[in-house]
Amino acid sequence: MQNTDKNKLKKVWDECLKILTDIIPKEEFAVWFSDITAVKYEDNFLYLEVPTSYYYEYIEAHYIDELGRTIRRVFGSSTQLRYMIRITDANLMTMNSVNHSVVENAPQQAPVILNNPDIKELPNPFIIPGIKPIKVESQLKENYTFENFIEGSCNKFARSAGYAVAQNPGKTAFNPLLIYSPVGLGKTHLVHAIGIEIKKLHPEKTVLYIGADQFIRQYVKSVQDNTTNDFLQFYQMMIDVLIIDDIQYLEKKQGTQDIFFQIFNWLHSLGKQLIITSDKAPADMVGFEERVLSRLKWGLNAELQIPDVQTRIDIIKKKIENDGNISMPDEVIEYLAYSVNTSIRELEGALVSVMAHATLSKQDITIDLAREIVDKFVKSNTREITIEYIQKMVCNYFNISMEQMLSRSRKGDIVTARHISMYLARKLTKSSLVAIGDKCGKKDHATVLHACKSVENSCQIDKNYRKNVEDIEKKIIN
Repeated sequence: MQNTDKNKLKKVWDECLKILTDIIPKEEFAVWFSDITAVKYEDNFLYLEVPTSYYYEYIEAHYIDELGRTIRRVFGSSTQLRYMIRITDANLMTMNSVNHSVVENAPQQAPVILNNPDIKELPNPFIIPGIKPIKVESQLKENYTFENFIEGSCNKFARSAGYAVAQNPGKTAFNPLLIYSPVGLGKTHLVHAIGIEIKKLHPEKTVLYIGADQFIRQYVKSVQDNTTNDFLQFYQMMIDVLIIDDIQYLEKKQGTQDIFFQIFNWLHSLGKQLIITSDKAPADMVGFEERVLSRLKWGLNAELQIPDVQTRIDIIKKKIENDGNISMPDEVIEYLAYSVNTSIRELEGALVSVMAHATLSKQDITIDLAREIVDKFVKSNTREITIEYIQKMVCNYFNISMEQMLSRSRKGDIVTARHISMYLARKLTKSSLVAIGDKCGKKDHATVLHACKSVENSCQIDKNYRKNVEDIEKKIIN
C-alpha cells in the first residue's frame, strides 16, 4: 500500500487505532494516541505526526512493541515507522523509530548439543524458526538510562544497588537483585538502566531483558513443540545477565516456575547475574513454590516507594528538559507534582497531556489548563491530599516560603500559616498527629493539638480569620 491518499490512509490508521484500543488501557490510550495523526505512507514507511519530541520518546519507551505489531499487521510486514514532530506551524522534524544498536549483544557461537547429532546449533526462542540464530537481542530500551532515572529518597537504595551490580555483574552479594514496588514507580526503567550500563562497561556480556509474560509464552510453545530442552539450554548457555520483569506473572504456573528454577540455579552457580522485578516482596508473594521464593530471597530485595514532592518536581523538569521546546511555569510544575502523586507513569501521562493540549490548541501552559487536564486525567478516588500539598497552598496564600513556615520564627503571619497548615492536615488527611508534626518542622503531637485548637478558637471569634481558612481549604480541595 504505497503513496495512499489521505482518506484511505485515515481509514487504515483508524483500523490500527481500533486494534490498539483492545490492547492498551483506555485511560492510557486517550492520553497517548488520541492526538497522533497518520500523515503519509510511502516506501514502506508510515509517518505519524506527534505533538512533541517527548511524545515520541514516551511512545517508543512504552508502546513501541504494541504499535509496531499493529502497523505491520495492518499496513504490511515490511512497514517501518517514522515520527514527524511539530516544531512550528510550518516545520516538522522527522525521527526514525529507535535504533537499538547501542545495546545490541555481540554475535556468539551457539554450542553444539551433544546428545542430538542432528542439531548443530542451539535454537533461539526469540527468532522465527528456520532463521539462523546468530545473536541474542538484548531487548533493552536505549532511553531508559541511569541519566534519565531521577534519584530521590524513594529509590536511592535500589538505584545504588543497581549501579553496583552494573559495575560487577555476578560478582556482588546482590545476586539476584530483586526490585519490587506497585506499578508505575520505575522498576522497568531501573532494570533497563542496569542492563544498558552493563553493556557499556562489559560489552562482551550477553544481556537479555524479558517480561515474565513473554517468558511464559516461550516456555508454553517449547512444550507444544517438544523443544523444552532446547529452551532450557538456550537460557543456561547463552545468557550472562538475565533480567526478568514482573515475575509475579509466574504465580500458580508450576511448569514455568520449574523451568525458571532450573535456569536460576544454573546461571547463579556460574556467577551469572539475575535481575528480577515484582509488584511485591517475596514474603508477600502467593502461588509460588517455596524453593522458588527462597531463591528470590538469596540476594538483595530493594523497594521503590512513591516519590516525594521534590522528586516528582525533578522528574517533570527532566522530562521538559529532554523535550527541549516546551516552556512551563514553575507554578504549573508544582501543581502537577502535588496533584498527581500515585505513580510516575500517571505523572508523566498528565504532563504530556498538558503539553499536547497546549501545543495543539496553540495556547500557553497555565495553571488553569493544568487544573483542567488533571481533573480529567486523575481519577477522583485515587487523588490524595498530602501534608506537603497543604503546606504549599498555605504558603502561597500567605506569600511566604516553605523554609519560613518550617523555621522557628515567631512572626505573626508565619505562626498563623504554620498553625493553619497543621489544622488542615489533620482535617483533610489521614495522617497521625506525630506524622503531621514531623512534616511541620519536627513538632511533637502536643504542639499539633495546640495549633489545631488555636485555629478552631480563632475561627469562632474572627470572621476574617475563618474566611482565610475556608478560602485555603477550597483551593486545596478544588
